[in-house]
Amino acid sequence: MTGQPRWFTDTKDGHSQWYVDRFRTLAAEGADLEGEARLVDAMLPRGARVLDAGCGPGRLAGALHARGHQVWGVDVDPVLVEAAEVDHPGPTYRVADLSTLELDTDPFDLVVSAGNVMLFLAPGTERQVLTRLRAQLVPDGRLVLGFRKDPEGYTVADLDTDAEAVGFALEHRFATWDLVPWTEESDFAVTVLRRR
Repeated sequence: MTGQPRWFTDTKDGHSQWYVDRFRTLAAEGADLEGEARLVDAMLPRGARVLDAGCGPGRLAGALHARGHQVWGVDVDPVLVEAAEVDHPGPTYRVADLSTLELDTDPFDLVVSAGNVMLFLAPGTERQVLTRLRAQLVPDGRLVLGFRKDPEGYTVADLDTDAEAVGFALEHRFATWDLVPWTEESDFAVTVLRRR
């Protein structure tokens, strides 16, 4: 099952440029935009291969590249990928739909998908995306996902069911990127899965 990602169908005209401008403004104001990168970096040896799946305008990919990792960033939105190439050069960027993702490169040590990417996929493609992301990993590699609670959409329980079905084991779950413990009442989940 494939279709148009919610990133395009559930947002207003101009949303992509608004998103780019928002993070440029936050960076100019000195906001801490590297929480995800600090966590991912702590999970890896120097020079690891990382895929930022749903990289947006490249802030996470750029931060991981600056820490010495070999980073690829992919996003379905060409506006965001263009901004990533301008604002955060260094990683390899591609426009690609995660539900059909195939990269002509060696597998990655870790795949990270932050920024509510799972909530912006085409409806019904979540398991397909997890399958494609798993295919990009080395054996025993990790997938790190972060998304907000959405009781009407894709839930943490849905993720657990889909992850198990495609060959992932749950390793950790936190309520924030700075490792606050997760509970059923948490508004956000950072989930670390390991490829079985």
